[in-house]
Amino acid sequence: MADTAEPGAGMSVGLSTGAEEDSPPAGRGPERDSLPVTVIEPRSGWALLNPAELWRYRELLWFLIWRDVKVRYKQTAVGAAWAVVQPVAVMAVMVLALGRVAAGADAAVPYWLFVLCGLVPWTFFASVVNSTGQSVVANQHLVTKIYFPRLLLPLSAVGLSGLDFLIGCGLLAVAAAVAGVVPGWGLLTLPLVVGVLLLVAVGLGLLLAAATVRYRDFRVMLPLLLQLWLFLTPAIYLQAGVDFGPVGGTVVAANPVQGVVTNFRAAALGTAFDWPALGVSAVVGVVLCAAGVWYFRRAERAFADVI
Repeated sequence: MADTAEPGAGMSVGLSTGAEEDSPPAGRGPERDSLPVTVIEPRSGWALLNPAELWRYRELLWFLIWRDVKVRYKQTAVGAAWAVVQPVAVMAVMVLALGRVAAGADAAVPYWLFVLCGLVPWTFFASVVNSTGQSVVANQHLVTKIYFPRLLLPLSAVGLSGLDFLIGCGLLAVAAAVAGVVPGWGLLTLPLVVGVLLLVAVGLGLLLAAATVRYRDFRVMLPLLLQLWLFLTPAIYLQAGVDFGPVGGTVVAANPVQGVVTNFRAAALGTAFDWPALGVSAVVGVVLCAAGVWYFRRAERAFADVI
């Protein structure tokens, strides 16, 4: 019959000769083999920064900042006003608890404005340290899947805190106008003071970000340390001069936030500057920032393995 096949004829479909086995699979050929291959591996040495690489990923940095802003204020009734509520609430507590004790009789500005002006930079500092310190662990789903400069994670956290800081500065300007306080030429030094504050906060935050990946204890310790640090910065809530003794005076003088808060208030409200204290803050900030970048860049090679 014409439709009858020989025995075994249907088996020939699954068989192949040796020549066919040596031929390249479908989709492979000289054209595909000639495509460039990118191998991502750790550098043999280390460098503090790679500005060219950070600039190439600038759009990712903007996306991370915008994502954090949307996540923070998503499904909130008050929204960005929480950046105002936090310093105002702490100011009210300090005024009620310490108003009669800490306020100076010959003060140049009202005590409530004095405290508010100290809390605005402190809130910015605490927010930067807290958010940068947890930035890598909070984005572990990105760290373990794709490559990008890990330094973008703490930098994006700084951007989110900077938005709240701008809102706080607007609140402070309104409060100073209500109290009738007009700043002088010292207002021009405000960017310098904020720059020193950023050095201290970012340097400390980078150290904590790298350490938190390996030791999760820092996630629990950090809020407590920031609360204690607040009370170790008397420039925030003490308007009258207080003698802390030799040990306490040394601790206060070495506190980099003390000099920043003092000079931030001087620039914003026209009180007396303390340039030596700002110099101490600047030196500590440079050391912390250099150490933070160095330790972060050294530890980031193992982030994906230990996170």
